[in-house]
Amino acid sequence: MAGVNPRAARVAALIRRVIAQALESRLHDARLEGVTITDVRVTNDLQIAKVYWTLLGHEGHEQGERRRAQQALRQSSGRLRSLVGAKAGLRLTPQLRFILDEVPAQAHEIEDVLAAARRRDEELEKARSQATYAGDPDPYRHDDEDKEDVSEPDDRSADSSSGSDEV
Repeated sequence: MAGVNPRAARVAALIRRVIAQALESRLHDARLEGVTITDVRVTNDLQIAKVYWTLLGHEGHEQGERRRAQQALRQSSGRLRSLVGAKAGLRLTPQLRFILDEVPAQAHEIEDVLAAARRRDEELEKARSQATYAGDPDPYRHDDEDKEDVSEPDDRSADSSSGSDEV
């Protein structure tokens, strides 16, 4: 990331640690179980911190769990901001914006596509191992065949030489 303020990067790392620790020990909300902070990005003026999070949920219930976790994060954002302000010692504590991180879901989709491609490759390899040539095993001409053709007399060359004597 070109042009990143080093101070903003340090503050982002601190915010990530503080929020992750608070989710583990201070906030006792069942809706936040399984929430993981994946990244924090702070603007260069340190006014806004975008907190990216993901949720490891139960199969089939992901949408509802994400909605409930988003609501819990929104409701606890004031408390989390106070904790960040106490730990950071900044004059102005950044406003926290929680954004669902879609990267893990996209990674699962990519893994599924790669697995399907591997299966197709294995099927093609099996088909190739049992395949045979449609024509001759070696359909190309070789130099030794050309030598046999040269030794045979050509009737057309004999006729053209006799035609030049008559003129």
